[in-house]
Amino acid sequence: MDTNKSQETTSRLISDDVIDLRQYWNTINRHKWGIFGFATVITMLTTLVVFSMKPVYRAEATLLIESKNANVVSIEEVYGLDAGNSEYFLTQFEILKSRQLAERVIEKLNLIDNPEFNQPPGVIASTLSSVKALLPLGVQPEVSEEEQARIKLQQVTSQLIENLTISPIRKTQLVKISYDSFDPLLSAQIANAIGDAYIENNLEARLQLTSKASEWLMERLSGLRDKLKNSEQRLQEYREQEQIVGSDGGFDIANSELDLVSSKLVEARRERMALESLNNQIKRLDKSNPENFELIPAVLQHPLVQSLKGSVLQVELKKSELAKRYGPKHPKMQAAQSELENARRSLNTQILSVVNGIENEYKLALSAERSLQAAVNKTKQDLQSINRKDYRLKELEKEVDANRQLYDTFFTRLSETNATGDLQSANARVSDPAQPPQKPAKPKKGLIMALAFVVSIMFGVMFSFLLEALNNTLKSAQDVENKLDATMLGLLPKLANKGKNHHQSYTAYLQEQQSAFAESVRTIRTGIVLSALDSPHKVLCCTSSIPGEGKTSLALNLAFSLGQMERVLLIDADMRRPSIARAFGLSGKAAGLSNLVAGTAKLEDSIHHDENSGIDVLPSGIIPPNPLELLSSRRFAKVLEILETKYDRIVIDTAPTQAVSDALVLAPHVGAMIYVVKADSTNHQLARNGLKRLKEVKAPLIGVVLNQVDMKKAAKYGDDYSGYYDTYGYTAEEQTA
Repeated sequence: MDTNKSQETTSRLISDDVIDLRQYWNTINRHKWGIFGFATVITMLTTLVVFSMKPVYRAEATLLIESKNANVVSIEEVYGLDAGNSEYFLTQFEILKSRQLAERVIEKLNLIDNPEFNQPPGVIASTLSSVKALLPLGVQPEVSEEEQARIKLQQVTSQLIENLTISPIRKTQLVKISYDSFDPLLSAQIANAIGDAYIENNLEARLQLTSKASEWLMERLSGLRDKLKNSEQRLQEYREQEQIVGSDGGFDIANSELDLVSSKLVEARRERMALESLNNQIKRLDKSNPENFELIPAVLQHPLVQSLKGSVLQVELKKSELAKRYGPKHPKMQAAQSELENARRSLNTQILSVVNGIENEYKLALSAERSLQAAVNKTKQDLQSINRKDYRLKELEKEVDANRQLYDTFFTRLSETNATGDLQSANARVSDPAQPPQKPAKPKKGLIMALAFVVSIMFGVMFSFLLEALNNTLKSAQDVENKLDATMLGLLPKLANKGKNHHQSYTAYLQEQQSAFAESVRTIRTGIVLSALDSPHKVLCCTSSIPGEGKTSLALNLAFSLGQMERVLLIDADMRRPSIARAFGLSGKAAGLSNLVAGTAKLEDSIHHDENSGIDVLPSGIIPPNPLELLSSRRFAKVLEILETKYDRIVIDTAPTQAVSDALVLAPHVGAMIYVVKADSTNHQLARNGLKRLKEVKAPLIGVVLNQVDMKKAAKYGDDYSGYYDTYGYTAEEQTA
């Protein structure tokens, strides 16, 4: 059981999340004639207003705005115009809509006195002026004629700008100038005048700009000339003061000298190092034995040493030859020995001479190297001094060059400005002048009426949805299940009015056994029987939320239908407003339930048999002062127990739940309780509260009966219970309770 309930809850949540477009369509369908009527009325009123409006004519002139200035000499920098971007065109569009341009047109066309700009004030404006004049605002200051003229000009200017439209044509340099006026000729004149005024204003602005540029350039040029002269004078004075010669201040001469001395120093250092090596070798040898110096290559390779060395060798060869022939004491041998000694002495003397020469050359090379090093150092110092002078010199030269360049630039700009002062050309021209329109531009009567009809239809639909949202009554079986969370037991259609009988539903079942109403009663009867097959509900109780919902009608007709099969007793337990006795033609003083419970009447005297329906009726009897005490007494419970033994089915009509608590007191004594709700009348929250009260006392509620259902209306709801209305042909007849 719990599983089935959870499945039902889940399916209901899913169905709530799904948007059912049929509900929206049904809402529109129910209010279609109201929506259409509202739209028709609004459209007719709109038609009257549109045809009473004065036609407005729109003239259009096309203006070409060039992105480049057609000047002979390019001086965009002087004018400060950058026409290569979109901001330029946006600026021009705003100029076209400016008040200055509008005032030019007003003055040119004398629009101050034009009748269109001097219309009398409307009814609302006149009323406000009259009210303002009556208010105690103090003494108003008098306005001078000049102030009045200024105010009038402002008003005309505002009116002209309001009717003016500037529309650029995309991806072109064209712009549409449109003006709306009641006079077609005036609209064309103003549109063309706006374009002409824009061109004239542009030319004047350029001419003024050229004049101002020339004046400013002349002032700047005079100051730049003096500045250039002063910088040149400072440069010359610095040259003379520092004795700077050459184009670069003597830097090239000093640099060449440094290169020369540096190269000489390198050669001298190389020569000194070579001689230093020889000198070191000589110092390591003993000069007393000159033959030791022959081991030094530089000494041995000396030409004189080699020549003397050759002489000594020849003398030794000669001596060696003589030694083969003669002895040591032979005169020739002695002469050869003497010659050899002389030759060797000469060789030693020459060797010493060469050694002394090498030592002297080393000293000279060392002295020369030191002298060249000193010269290099001095040249470097001179070069640094020249660099310092050159830095200052370059600063002065740069200043002179900058001043001269600036002076030349301004001089060139001044020449260009003066040369092109009379060659100004407009950056715009009227490519297509406006012509007086033949047809009015507005109002577009057909479009306005169509829009009025469509918008009114939309408002009507929205209003119908609003009414539907505000309608919190129960209209269909789906509302019963969704809003009340209760079982739909059945419904009773609305009966047609027949004469002055306001309670015709009391006997509708008996009078027309084959009617839709009778069939609906039988359907409810079947539902009650099928709801408890194993243990049938012997005591049935009918109640509602408030009076007038049809609980008594249901109790009567349900008793009639059950009486065709069983022994049935109908009890009127609504002692607040009893109506069953009157329905059966019984006297209000006839014995009934109150008499039976109180013991003032017997059972057979209190129960009345109805021959037409075959059921027994127990009316309310004399109304007691406190019916609730009577219904809650033990005697009432005892009476009900006795009656249950005598009848197969007992139907009780009790008071509404929201009025009194009688139904709550009866709940423990009945087998089934039926809740009646009047369709399209009862507030669902009210019915929900009534059901809640019954559930709190654990009343055996078996379902809800929707009473007085308008079948034509119900068929328009299109809910899932539409079969209720069609199965038995309910929709074929229109009935009223």
